[in-house]
Amino acid sequence: MEIKRSGSQPSGKGPAEYFTGQVRIDPLNSPPEPARVAMALVTFEVGARTAWHTHPLGQTLIVTAGSGLAQREGGAIEQIHQGDIVWFSPGEKHWHGASATTAMTHIAIQEKLNGSPVDWMEQVTDEQYNKQ
Repeated sequence: MEIKRSGSQPSGKGPAEYFTGQVRIDPLNSPPEPARVAMALVTFEVGARTAWHTHPLGQTLIVTAGSGLAQREGGAIEQIHQGDIVWFSPGEKHWHGASATTAMTHIAIQEKLNGSPVDWMEQVTDEQYNKQ
């Protein structure tokens, strides 16, 4: 058994290569192999968002505060709110983040395949983001 005490893992800044705007990532859990699940609490300030990306085994988001946006490639931008649960299928290209007026926090849960839980792609442009 392992207990990770609250506050024992440092917060990190979402790297500019994968995020636009101010994003804080608080790791929750990433157990050693053979476990594959990884979880983080991610906070997006107003207007902040991920780059386009996919997850080899899919991703679940649990919105814990605020409201934000999510879009899968070829689909409409969807509003997401506190209490919503979002599932992205394996390999589904998507992005997510805060709205233009409200910050948003979610728990992100994804599994690693060959050691990686995500494949990052190009940034979401302001034009793409503003189609909301």
